[in-house]
Formats: sequence, C-alpha cells, structure tokens
Amino acid sequence: MSAPPHDPWFRLARWTKARIGLGRVGASLPTREVLSFALAHAQARDAVHARLDRDALANALAGLGLGAVIVESEATDRQVYLRRPDLGRTLSLRSRTLLEVRREPCDLAVVIGDGLSATAVTAHAQALLSAFLPHATRLGLKLGPVVIAEGARVALGDEIGAILGAKAVAVVIGERPGLTAADSLGIYLTYAPRPGRNDGERNCISNVRPDGLPPAVAAARLAWLVDAALARELTGVSLKDETDLTLGHEPGDRLGP
Repeated sequence: MSAPPHDPWFRLARWTKARIGLGRVGASLPTREVLSFALAHAQARDAVHARLDRDALANALAGLGLGAVIVESEATDRQVYLRRPDLGRTLSLRSRTLLEVRREPCDLAVVIGDGLSATAVTAHAQALLSAFLPHATRLGLKLGPVVIAEGARVALGDEIGAILGAKAVAVVIGERPGLTAADSLGIYLTYAPRPGRNDGERNCISNVRPDGLPPAVAAARLAWLVDAALARELTGVSLKDETDLTLGHEPGDRLGP
C-alpha cells in the first residue's frame, strides 16, 4: 500500500497561527484540533469578561515614572458594558470631576482602557508604554497623566482628551478577542479630541502583541504618527502611516514628517 500523498497545507501551517492544515479523521477534525478550538473559545470568553486590575497597572506605570488617574465610564458593570456600548463612551460624573482638576494642556494624553480584553491590557500595556517613553523624550512630547479607564470604549478617549486639554489622545485598549489571539491590543490616535469624533478621524495600530505586532514596533509607529499628527494637525484618513518607508533608520532617528 502506498503512503498517502503529502498535504501541502501542513507545510504552510508552520508560517501562520491561522487554523489551516488541521487534518481530518474521517469526516471530522482530529480530537486535538477540536480541543484546541474549545480552549481558544474559552480563552476569548474569559478575556471579554475579565476585570482589569487597575491598581496593579497603576503601580506598574509608577515603576516607569508615570503618574496615573483611575476613572470609569457610565457602563457600571461588565454586563452593562457589553449590552450598552454607548455608556462606555461617556465618563461617569465622578470621573469627569476627577479629571477636571488635573487639567493641564499637553501634547499627548494616553488612555489605557480595558475594552474587550483586559487580558491584553494586563499582558502588554506596560511593555508598550515602556517602549514608547524614549520616543516621547526624543520628540520632546509633553505627556499628560496616564488615564486608566474601566468600562472603556475607544470614543471615551475623546472626552478624556478634551477635559485634559490634550492636543492628541492615544487610546490603548483591549481588542475584541479572536480564536487565534485573546490578548491583542489596539491603539487609536485622535488629533484635537472632543466628543463626537468619528472613526474616520482616527489612526489605528492593531494586533499589538508579541505574536502579532511587537510592542516595541507598535511604539515606534505610534511615535511617528503622533509626531506627524502634531505637525499636520490632523489624524484619520488624511494621515497615512509611512513608518515602513523609514525602515533602515537607526534607533533614535527622527521619524517625523
């Protein structure tokens, strides 16, 4: 009896985390793949429902020399957050008052929000900020206090940035988990933040995680976008990420427009 023909998908599967080349047993998937899928689904659900340890994150940021302000949206608990996205875009009254007394015009406000994966924030936010700080120093950016927000949607950063008097706001937030990654961060940059901004007025850096876009690379891209946004006074569809054109520059080179 001759050996079964080699499946070329097995070779391709080595180069991607996507579910390809899984094989089959009769008309079904192998048991190992069924179990792997069930585990990935459970990890995604856990990431969506996880609570962010805001105090632990604030302590970690303090180790980087960054002060933090802890706030929350009007989405009062996780079930409300999932069912009422609109409430995750508005600060609670207590949080609004807390930020108003911290108002001090700055170039960039950084908001870290739990979003749909507190798991991602816990795993990668500190590494991302640590990699970004040298770029901020090189560019001479004045940073506002880091705002840690619970029950956050991306647009919550618009209100936060406006209250703080920031020229731009970068929202670092847990992305919706998939069945390949439950720990992916997204970064949304908006120039002249204010309530009512739309997604076409933002730049997004997504899939920030070691197995996706490494935090150090994401930090360099964010630095380029912030520099370009402040120089051109815009973000969104009119600002294209040109960081790939800067490949070959030495660390510390200015990557601005």
